[in-house]
Amino acid sequence: MNVLFAQAAQPATPATPSAAPATAPASAAAPAATAVTAAPAGAETAAATAATEVQPAGTTAPKPAPQGSGFGMMIPMVILFALFYFMMIKPQQRKEKERRKMIEELRAGAKVSFAGGLIGTIVEAKENTFNIEIARDVVVEVARSSVIGVVAEAPAAK
Repeated sequence: MNVLFAQAAQPATPATPSAAPATAPASAAAPAATAVTAAPAGAETAAATAATEVQPAGTTAPKPAPQGSGFGMMIPMVILFALFYFMMIKPQQRKEKERRKMIEELRAGAKVSFAGGLIGTIVEAKENTFNIEIARDVVVEVARSSVIGVVAEAPAAK
């Protein structure tokens, strides 16, 4: 639906060009009215509201407020990254390093637990695996990386 808003300072112009007064130039009749399409009922948006506002001739829309520099937003991001690094990443790296060292030092006779829940005694240590006795005469081979902790240390060699 089209709505016609007339400017208060100028009279409305006739619909036909032949009815225009003889003294008024043809270009003066054109800016007398502004046609605006109204938004459907219930669907009013900010853009539709802005389109229905009539501004006086010769004025421009207000300029937006200046934005802060990108550097100002980068400082909190760097602080958050540093916080996450020192509170989460660094401690986990330290624990993983200790776990790797513990696995390298394991020898035959140590009682260990595994990620699958098995607990057994190391019979033989190979480069990438352990042979583990989980019951009398039951030996299984497991990956070194599956060790999660030492239950009891091996007795000291005499």
